[in-house]
Amino acid sequence: MLAYGSNVCPSKVTWLRETLGLSGPVLVARAECRDLAAVWAAGRRPRDGQRPATVTSAPGVTEWHAVWFATPEQVEVLDVCEARGKAYDLARLHSGQVRLENGSVLDEVYAYVGLGEGGMPLLVDGGTVRTADLAQHGAALLTGETAATHGLDVTVIPEGTPVSR
Repeated sequence: MLAYGSNVCPSKVTWLRETLGLSGPVLVARAECRDLAAVWAAGRRPRDGQRPATVTSAPGVTEWHAVWFATPEQVEVLDVCEARGKAYDLARLHSGQVRLENGSVLDEVYAYVGLGEGGMPLLVDGGTVRTADLAQHGAALLTGETAATHGLDVTVIPEGTPVSR
């Protein structure tokens, strides 16, 4: 699972354990992501009013994020947290390249990708705002329009379909 934004924060894992019952070890590796970027989403999280991150196509951009080797049970918890089917879709990502620090290229990576007004990228003056360029406190103040697309080539995993190990 490509992890970006709050999903790479250790305190988020603690919150998932305490609030949504996440269990088991969380195995994460750093990953170089090419032609992909974490950007601020158009919507806000209902629980705290903050603006979440979303992933978008970004030709020529390289960012470091993480890959979470989530179990199917952990994905079920993430589905709840990420409002799968409402703000985000769970999808196989075909865009970009995800390479672990050891050089391994991952051919098939799952990611939560924007869906509808809440999870799609926010456009400010016609462009996205990368999370690498603006911290959360600044993102909360942004205004703009919802992008019509995230620009990614994905295969959406239908709700109720379990992910394979």
